Amino acid sequence: MTTDTAIPTNVPISDIDPFSDEFLTDPYRAHRELRAAGPVVWLERYRAWGVSHYQAVAQIFRDPETFCSSAGVGLTDFRKEEPWRSRSPLIESDPPEHTQARRVVTEVLSPVAVRQQKDHFMERATILVQELVERGSFDAVSDLGEAYPLEVVPDLFGVSKQGRENLLPYGSMAFNAFGPRNKHFHKAMENAESVTEWIMDQSRPGGADGLGARIHEANAAAGNSTELGTILVRSLLAAGTDTTVHAIGNAVLCFAEYPEQYAALHANPSLARAAFEEVIRYESPVQTFFRTTTRPADVSGFVIPEGEKVLMFLGAANRDERHWGEDAEAFNISRRVTGHVGFGYGIHACVGQMLARLEGECVLTALAQQVSRIELNGPVKRKLNNTLRGLESLPVTVSASQ
Repeated sequence: MTTDTAIPTNVPISDIDPFSDEFLTDPYRAHRELRAAGPVVWLERYRAWGVSHYQAVAQIFRDPETFCSSAGVGLTDFRKEEPWRSRSPLIESDPPEHTQARRVVTEVLSPVAVRQQKDHFMERATILVQELVERGSFDAVSDLGEAYPLEVVPDLFGVSKQGRENLLPYGSMAFNAFGPRNKHFHKAMENAESVTEWIMDQSRPGGADGLGARIHEANAAAGNSTELGTILVRSLLAAGTDTTVHAIGNAVLCFAEYPEQYAALHANPSLARAAFEEVIRYESPVQTFFRTTTRPADVSGFVIPEGEKVLMFLGAANRDERHWGEDAEAFNISRRVTGHVGFGYGIHACVGQMLARLEGECVLTALAQQVSRIELNGPVKRKLNNTLRGLESLPVTVSASQ
């Protein structure tokens, strides 16, 4: 983070701590304060810049030359400090390195390849939801949000069934590391050595057939190093599990809190894909990402100097009434949500977003077909993370469709 920046007098200064427990538990009041303060603010506590307006966030995503990722997409500046693990070429690099890495992954995770998984993903979602409906009451996080992605995604990548419980702790480590070295970071790192060792073993070539093996094949065919292939697989496993787990849990909570929206989905299960997009906008699993300026940058009339960390509040941008209208903070599955930044934007947009969308669509379709009503039957417990917004526990009771 920066320490010697002279702050222009026209920039609003905020003492909001975006990594405090209060903020992580409920960021939306603070989001409103940030948006009201202006498109750009100075975050005094971390000596960094913050942007919360949709247009400002979109501008930064669209300009990777000015707002680079290679200095890290978290608070840590890789030009001054070593990252806790080797950089991800998918999210922590700039062209041409990023282009080279992304080309390998998109060749394997093509739209055709993802669509080919739909029947299998739908079958697994239908069976799992049927089992949960028979139980009547269950925890929508552990029994659905975690259970489904931890089956279909590792199977798809050829990950060993033994040790899959390491996927969630590794994702927690990765996303907590984008924030400060606070209690959430240190707790996530408690078993870092053993968890990282398992992830790296699963990411190396020579495992079972699946997308992991195909990424290694495509990487070798492109003339890249074996190490790059391993890091690419590791990056996908790290980014593609926790985010989807949280998205599914957030979706169930949204529908429990907005029964009229669930009634609309139940009446028309074909709305599942659109409903999942609204969940990503309304309760964005990924709430924040940083960029670093490579030159002085004008953002909505405010000039951010070179070499500065800029925190993009994705969750705030996804509820910005200037872009989404006066009902931006309402959950509405009939909303046209094209352009939300829940999966990022531009060249660094989430490379696995098609896979996440397929998982979300299948789970919500299965629920809509088999469940007529979702109700909370216990306290909702949040899982606090420096970057992600999700749940630890979500007890629900469901009513079977007649």
